[in-house]
Amino acid sequence: MFFAKSLGLGLSTAVVSTVALTIANNNPLIYFHGRWDSSPGSWWASTGFKLYVQNLQTLSLDLQADSSSPVGLGVSVDYGNFTSVNASPGTNVIPLGSPNACGSVVRINAWGWQNERMLLQDLVLNSDAVLLPYEAADVNFLFIGDSLSAGQYLPMGVDQAWPFLIGEEFKAEATVIAQPCIALADVVSCSNPHGMSVQFFDTEDPNYIDMPDHDYTTPWNFSNDKPTPTHIVIHIGANDVSHGVSASQFVTVYLSFLQRLRTIYPTQPIFVFTPWGWPQPDGTVGYYYVGSYEQIVSQSQDPNVHLVNTTGWVAYGDIFPDNLHPTVAGHQKIAGEFTTWLANWGLRPAAEWATPV
Repeated sequence: MFFAKSLGLGLSTAVVSTVALTIANNNPLIYFHGRWDSSPGSWWASTGFKLYVQNLQTLSLDLQADSSSPVGLGVSVDYGNFTSVNASPGTNVIPLGSPNACGSVVRINAWGWQNERMLLQDLVLNSDAVLLPYEAADVNFLFIGDSLSAGQYLPMGVDQAWPFLIGEEFKAEATVIAQPCIALADVVSCSNPHGMSVQFFDTEDPNYIDMPDHDYTTPWNFSNDKPTPTHIVIHIGANDVSHGVSASQFVTVYLSFLQRLRTIYPTQPIFVFTPWGWPQPDGTVGYYYVGSYEQIVSQSQDPNVHLVNTTGWVAYGDIFPDNLHPTVAGHQKIAGEFTTWLANWGLRPAAEWATPV
């Protein structure tokens, strides 16, 4: 149910026939999701776009020179499993399989958990293709977190991580604003110059300092959220405790972060995950900030902020022993647990996707 299969497909550089339909990168029928700058260039894992095309036969993706080389892309045709392809600056032919001639949905994103960007130049379709409006799902998840949400160490990164799998299970839109080793508090953590309490409000992810076309951050225009999030999920704190942020400091920063989120998303339910901890070979689990998340939810005095107790969700057999991060199967398990939790809360998967194929 929760498996995104990687076929290891590569992209080939090809000469595209002049008899083709070229779609400029500012075409309003390209459904951009996640966070893009004006290039347009993608930031944060899972950022990408969706196309709804009648009579689709071929698709080429032209990337600008400052795109990562290669950039790992997740590609799904007609809501099939995402497959991993490698793209480079220039023209890349996207393998489509057998798309539905009546109307096909192609979803493309950058799955790498960090340092992977695609700067879109244009798209080239077969000449008789017709680009149609993509209709977004009614449910749009926004996930905020660190490496445990970004899919670090997974073969297909965020496309195999539990937040992305939740989006697939619910036939929903999903945006993942997550970065390995980031703290919530505004402390330098690994290569992250800021914590999520600052970085969340910027367009660029914390690797902007290493990108050839960016050494600055731009405030994110939240009116560009597409669509506006309907449900917000936060799982963060592991890097705060490892960088010496005290429990009382963490509670204060988290409460301030929630208050700032409420100025943007005034009514959406917010789900606060407790840590599932660091499982050990002897069966014990190391937890951090014990009781702090309960305190955060209580002190928020917000009836639409909900505690998600993840105790017991992840065991030693669900993680990579050398880094304690969930495996592919571990992320599938977490997605299953949260699906059950959401069903008990009152949210169930849609029967079908909003854009038909």
